[in-house]
Amino acid sequence: MATEATKSKLLMSGFMKSTQVLELDGCTRCQECMKWCPAYAVRPDRPGVAPMQKAATWREMLGKQRGLKAKVLGEEPLSDEVAKQFAEELYYCTTCGVCSTVCEAGINTVDLWEAVRPNLVARGAGPYGKQSAFPKLLAEYRNPYMAKQEDRLCWLPTDIKLPESADIAYWTGCTAAYRQQALAVSSVRVLNALNADFCMLGKDEWCCASALVRTGQRDLMREHAVHNIDALKDRGVKNVLFACAGCLRAATIDWPRWYEGYIPFKTQPLSAFLRERIRKGDIDWRQPVNLTVTYHDPCHAGRHLMHVSSKDWAFEAPRDVLQSIPGINYVEMTRNRALQRCCGAGGGVKAGIPDLATDMGKARVADVEEKGAQVVASTCPFCRRNLMDARTAAGSPVKVVDVVELVAKGMNLDTTIPENPYTKYQEQDVIVCDPICRPAAVKQKGTDLVIEEREAK
Repeated sequence: MATEATKSKLLMSGFMKSTQVLELDGCTRCQECMKWCPAYAVRPDRPGVAPMQKAATWREMLGKQRGLKAKVLGEEPLSDEVAKQFAEELYYCTTCGVCSTVCEAGINTVDLWEAVRPNLVARGAGPYGKQSAFPKLLAEYRNPYMAKQEDRLCWLPTDIKLPESADIAYWTGCTAAYRQQALAVSSVRVLNALNADFCMLGKDEWCCASALVRTGQRDLMREHAVHNIDALKDRGVKNVLFACAGCLRAATIDWPRWYEGYIPFKTQPLSAFLRERIRKGDIDWRQPVNLTVTYHDPCHAGRHLMHVSSKDWAFEAPRDVLQSIPGINYVEMTRNRALQRCCGAGGGVKAGIPDLATDMGKARVADVEEKGAQVVASTCPFCRRNLMDARTAAGSPVKVVDVVELVAKGMNLDTTIPENPYTKYQEQDVIVCDPICRPAAVKQKGTDLVIEEREAK
């Protein structure tokens, strides 16, 4: 029988559904996932990171401590070294979901990996690297950048007037508010030009807390989900527009899991809203955007939501918007839509294993270059950041922008970023708003969080 010390280190499985335990036995070992996994593609010397192998290892570990033999003869000890080795391999995953897309057995690997991680955290084997800073940052600042919540709208042009409440809300997101303000300014300029009556939460907008769920650190998620939903309800909002894929996924899937009341609003990608207005003829295109552009599907807005919000919103809406902009020569990457290659930033990998994130991003930049695109557009600030870092590491001339910024360019809108406390931290390409985005103030390479600044203090 196991000692008391061993029992205190039992492998946890309480965060898993019974159906997920069954899914572990559903793997047919067909190896199809290994052909598509973006992490395994750049780390072929580490077979343990492949989805099939992770499932097999977790099943074996659970069996030794929770299986029939363990119940009869006692659980086998699990050393900290073994647990930490598995945790490292599991945290090499961006939870992009392509393994689920191609799985012959139909295993929902995104939910599976995200159910395994909190069990590792509970045992003390996770999270990985600087991911452990997420809860502290959100608890103290309500955003991951150690920024002041009162500054959430410091980037807002003074001529944009916001009502206290409205049917539509534009959700800024932490990164657009503090690090990629060209996205935030472009979004409100376009909405304003369309005479859309919209509000924003400002200081009442807390981080969506997606990173907490992705890394298995769930304790603060309920507090953030309840606060944000109640704040939107208090404003009478019926439709929330998201220009950030991670925030969109969190609000659509994660928040309702932690909220016990009625949610009266729907969530919608900004690209889908813009397409509706384009189809109605509401957008006045004033200048061509003469660029060869491709589109990168964010995992959170694509594979994670394609069966929730529809594949049309997930994949077609942003492409339709891009192809509506005059002058754009649109090209499609070989891996796209449900089979796209993850940029490498998700699942906490950017914070925990930045070299892996960069290598995965370089593979995606190569996909862009293969098609001769000058610009890769997306609808995810985190994809944008990692692709910029990867582009720089690879010495590529490819520019990375957001879809709504190209829309603002085609509408010839003034996207000047007002001077504010975070101007010096901006990390965006200036191809769309040059010279008004102040290239001298833009960082050459983005950082994942401001953890480096925290450590320097």
